[in-house]
Amino acid sequence: MAIVADPALSAASARGVRRFAGFFSCLLLMMPLASANGLGRQWQAGQYSFSDELGGFLIRSVSGAGTRSDPAVISEELESADPVILTIRARQPTANFTEGILYLRIEALNGTGHPWVDFLFELQSILDQPSVFGDGLSFDQSHTPSDFISADSFARYDRQLEPFDRLRFLDGHVDIRHQATFDFLVTDFNPKSVFYLLQDPGIPAS
Repeated sequence: MAIVADPALSAASARGVRRFAGFFSCLLLMMPLASANGLGRQWQAGQYSFSDELGGFLIRSVSGAGTRSDPAVISEELESADPVILTIRARQPTANFTEGILYLRIEALNGTGHPWVDFLFELQSILDQPSVFGDGLSFDQSHTPSDFISADSFARYDRQLEPFDRLRFLDGHVDIRHQATFDFLVTDFNPKSVFYLLQDPGIPAS
């Protein structure tokens, strides 16, 4: 006996499969990816991925697209008062300047066992070497002052553009097990497949 499928049911089933596939794809983009080269978890946000593979801190979550209206939000916990380095990879490095712009929000939980009295960020195009003039990396160097730099726990910032690319937040305090939020813009006008963001919490001298 031949069995004839109901076309209406078949169409409905296909729509259901497509909806599930779309939902599953979105879910995957929000989850950390296992690296094929053994470099640890990589969290995807827009055109970039982020990794805590160099140690000293843990990424808890990543969201957003890295745009002005939807910045990439990195929620992390620092486990040491020593400097730590966030590894940032571009999915497809390109000479299109609009894709060398990354709006970042760092939500840093103080798990170091010490209060923070300042906080330093430093860009590196080569690991452990500060970014230099001509490598294309900066904290929004084309705008002075920048409209995209702020923090909820520090009253002011000092941006050093030459000879290094450093951004230090000052006049504030972050207690142990409290969180600080930092917003800033990173521009990479000589697009790279990978660059680094050093994070260095300042603790009281005594």
